[in-house]
Amino acid sequence: MILEDLSNAIGVSGEEDEVREIVLDAIKEAAVDIAVDALGNVMAVQPGTAHPEYSVMIAAHMDEIGMMVTAVDANGLIQFTNVGGIDARILPGMRVKVGRQRRPGVILWKPIHHGRDMKAVAMENLRIDVGAGDRSAAEPGDRIAFDGSYARLSDKVARGKAFDDRVGCALLVDILRNGPYPVTVAAAFTVQEEIGLRGATVAAQRIAPDAAIVLEGTPAFDLPDPKREIDAGDLARNPATRLGAGVVLTLSDSRMITDPRVLSFLRETAEENGIPYQLKTVAGGGTDGGAIHTAQSGVPTMTISVPCRYVHTPTALLNFDDYDNTLKLSRAILRRITASTFQRG
Repeated sequence: MILEDLSNAIGVSGEEDEVREIVLDAIKEAAVDIAVDALGNVMAVQPGTAHPEYSVMIAAHMDEIGMMVTAVDANGLIQFTNVGGIDARILPGMRVKVGRQRRPGVILWKPIHHGRDMKAVAMENLRIDVGAGDRSAAEPGDRIAFDGSYARLSDKVARGKAFDDRVGCALLVDILRNGPYPVTVAAAFTVQEEIGLRGATVAAQRIAPDAAIVLEGTPAFDLPDPKREIDAGDLARNPATRLGAGVVLTLSDSRMITDPRVLSFLRETAEENGIPYQLKTVAGGGTDGGAIHTAQSGVPTMTISVPCRYVHTPTALLNFDDYDNTLKLSRAILRRITASTFQRG
């Protein structure tokens, strides 16, 4: 599986080069018309065997959240800002890699001996220490990535950096390698999703698909609530998504409401193929689907995801049963969808 290489690669939004090279190498035998556009999106085509005129765009974003150098203090400590959604509370003491040289650093924080009463510090007041003594430590604009590594925790569970959305990229590679399908697959490995769906906006206009699938790593909510005691029964009642419980189908998010026709098609396809699925009922966030579904005159768009604990932190967790079921559903969709699937009237 290519997920390990993709997870360990660094590709903070706007500088996805390392991830792009892995993707290009991985799909070179599985697609044609492979191209990189001006923004850095990777686009490729796998012609359909029965209905090549019907095009399904499948998108997964290559970029990850991270930070950017804004200035360097005279003593070599680095000032920075976020690139994408980061909770500043997790940053103190965190290991990072700075710039294209991947210079190791740590986000400073006073030890407990000196700061027992300290509270959360605003990001602009934090600094990164790379062991330098002057302003040569970094340049404004240098990207800063979390220092995380992929590992298998068990036969079923893995941890890794940037599962949002390297898990989607790995799935899209596997979809292409397992093709072709009756319909044409227009693959788009997009850039800059974490800062506004920018790559997908451009890619969707260029591809002009008949339908679209967005592959994501989405938050799993099966975590203890510190405000109350939780038992196994509580976990079964309401978490929106759980590790190991199947493919996640999104009802809505901040950028898109899933068309009822689309949701019905997804549920029917999953049920006919014995694929477990769960519904994401917690609103918020957004995916490339927000840009794709409004392209041209509108595109029926399916967002299907792998649930991952701790997304938008240095390390996320996933269950490979969820990964495999998301791959199965994606392939089943491509075998079942036709030009009449989402027609009105």
